[in-house]
Amino acid sequence: MQPSNGTGEVNLKVNLGNVEFKNPILVASGTFGYGSEAAKFTDISNLGGIVTKSVSWKPRPGNYPRRIVETPSGMLNSIGLANVGVHVFVDEKLPYLAEFDTKIIANIAASSQEEYCNVLEHIESHATPNLAGYEINVSCPNVKDGGLSFGTNVDMVHELTSALRPLTKRLLIVKLTPNVTSVAPFAQACEAAGADAISLINTVVGMSVDVFTHKPRLATVTGGLSGPAIRPIAVAQCYNARKNSKIPIIGIGGITSAMDAMEFFIVGASLVQLGTINFVDPDAGTKVINDLQELMKQKGVHSVDQLTNTLVIEERMKALGW
Repeated sequence: MQPSNGTGEVNLKVNLGNVEFKNPILVASGTFGYGSEAAKFTDISNLGGIVTKSVSWKPRPGNYPRRIVETPSGMLNSIGLANVGVHVFVDEKLPYLAEFDTKIIANIAASSQEEYCNVLEHIESHATPNLAGYEINVSCPNVKDGGLSFGTNVDMVHELTSALRPLTKRLLIVKLTPNVTSVAPFAQACEAAGADAISLINTVVGMSVDVFTHKPRLATVTGGLSGPAIRPIAVAQCYNARKNSKIPIIGIGGITSAMDAMEFFIVGASLVQLGTINFVDPDAGTKVINDLQELMKQKGVHSVDQLTNTLVIEERMKALGW
């Protein structure tokens, strides 16, 4: 099934910074591998973009199993950022992805600011024409600061973004964690440091226990919860970020349909990423693209820009501070 991108009455094209995406539907890091895994099941050129599986300086084996557990309306994962390392990424994965008519965003994970910078610079020096930019996973522990996650410290997020910004003219997107009191100051820090956009949310901390053995179902005890169960949290976080900053937003969290995607556009997202649904249906992206076009026709909306940040809040709610 082929989407009708940017034709007829509806134009699905979206501009983010200096990049034009053919449509606003991307696939999220860690849920689509490096593209080759899903290519057997779907035409990945239909997608607006692919956010690659995280890449670090050296290969990582990830956590010991069990690393994935199904939960009601979602799943827990504790993969541990397993990846091939940046050298294999630029030698094998980027050239493969260059064959497809879609934008590529490299997700970077690291344990220090120096590693983030080194990985970005190495990819930058081997960039392919369709490499649109970088998504920075700040949920990683900063080993030089006692293991504190970059993403839970506003100053760290600002400092890291400021260090990365001069290294590329491509899109610089910071992926924020929901595991903080408020996402607003983090969005503001990214904006002040020169990021082109933020993507949110990353997974929510969760846990599952086997009541017969009394043991946690994940080897790491806790993991990241994703899927439809977290979508209301993600929508609220995107709304909070938009209300408190002007930086463009890429919405993530439990999106399985065009209507789900539209929720994120209405509260302020310019693009969205499909994640957990890719494990259920690798062709979900194409289906959402087609359904979004039909839904927009039904609503008489001609472009995604006409949807973005159109939430209607009644006056009495505004009086209560909403």
